[in-house]
Amino acid sequence: MALSGTEFSAVVEAVTSAFGDPTRRRVYLYVRESEAGVTASQVAERFSLHPNVARHHLDKLAAGGYVEVFSSRSAPSGAGRPSKRYRASGPAPLLEAPRRTDDLLVALLAGALSMLPPATAELMAERVGYEYGAKLAAEVGPGGGPRSFRSALQVVADALTAHGFEAHAETRGRALVALVRDSCPFFDAASSNPVICAVDRGMVRGMLESLYGPAVGPEEWSSRAQGGQACMTCLPTGA
Repeated sequence: MALSGTEFSAVVEAVTSAFGDPTRRRVYLYVRESEAGVTASQVAERFSLHPNVARHHLDKLAAGGYVEVFSSRSAPSGAGRPSKRYRASGPAPLLEAPRRTDDLLVALLAGALSMLPPATAELMAERVGYEYGAKLAAEVGPGGGPRSFRSALQVVADALTAHGFEAHAETRGRALVALVRDSCPFFDAASSNPVICAVDRGMVRGMLESLYGPAVGPEEWSSRAQGGQACMTCLPTGA
């Protein structure tokens, strides 16, 4: 039985709202291993993250009550500016339960897509991803006036990383900048049903257009699930 547009949107909305964040779970376990606490710089180095992304994960954990924030002087003499450190607070939560739920929802998404004609499934998946990306942009980057393309791209990378994609931006020659996703919460399902990659594409487009504007120039997409060397979006640096 084919799904209606409303039913399909509800499925994708549930997945994108609940697929969790494996990076943040690893950061939390890393923090729990240190009795002295850790800094955002240490987390960034340990997990090869941008310092702002590391700080974002730690602050999210602090907001949820999983870690506490305190100041500490690193120099034995007590000289210098106190560093902001994070240490685990309270009993460890059951971190693995959400992952099983996430797997079930991704499997549900894959099943829903397989019930639609391929062209229709791709259009609907990208549309829902676009709408969710625009919603994300409103949450992570409200107000503040016009943004530069580079700053908008960094917000997109940080938001994707917070949703399990471990994204970063890098320059490709003089003309292009690539938004690279080193991880994908949909990868296993996308390997057997690559149309799921349209959700990712839609999220990127929805966030970027909401934060910067629609005139971002021609784009090039690549997906590991579709045989590419990496999951990335190439955009002109002069956008």
